[in-house]
Amino acid sequence: MSWTEERVELLKRLWSEGLSASRIAAELGGITRNAVIGKVHRLGLSGRAKSVSTGAPRQRKARSPALLRIGRAAIRGNTALAYAYEIEEAAEPELIDNVIPIGQRRTIMELTESTCRWPVGDPGSGDFFFCGGNTTGPLPYCAYHARIAYQPAAERRRDRRPTR
Repeated sequence: MSWTEERVELLKRLWSEGLSASRIAAELGGITRNAVIGKVHRLGLSGRAKSVSTGAPRQRKARSPALLRIGRAAIRGNTALAYAYEIEEAAEPELIDNVIPIGQRRTIMELTESTCRWPVGDPGSGDFFFCGGNTTGPLPYCAYHARIAYQPAAERRRDRRPTR
């Protein structure tokens, strides 16, 4: 099949009217949808007319009461240890800018089971250190850094939402 001038003009007219490539192929006869798309691309045709139905927003269907969603638990994923490390909120300090005293700072060789292992700074620089504060129960961090490391899932999701 060759593209004659009449067929190209018909293709242009049907394309500008907003017909689909399949519909145009059926109108022209003897060609495929992909042939129509290729010719439209080679001709550089763009700016199709929008059909009336796509211009207006669609109405949402009303949900029946049987299809309403059932709420899920707030904790997702592996919950085997979810409640093993609960931290008392009353005993914890408020999250403010944490300044670590020089005497409390530790190197990796000075860390013990009872010292906070929160890294501070760039590990490649000479002023890198670990917090070294007293840990909270079985956690490897002090109360301040434990609140940063173990945030509830709802707060993590809230913090990830983009601001508008």
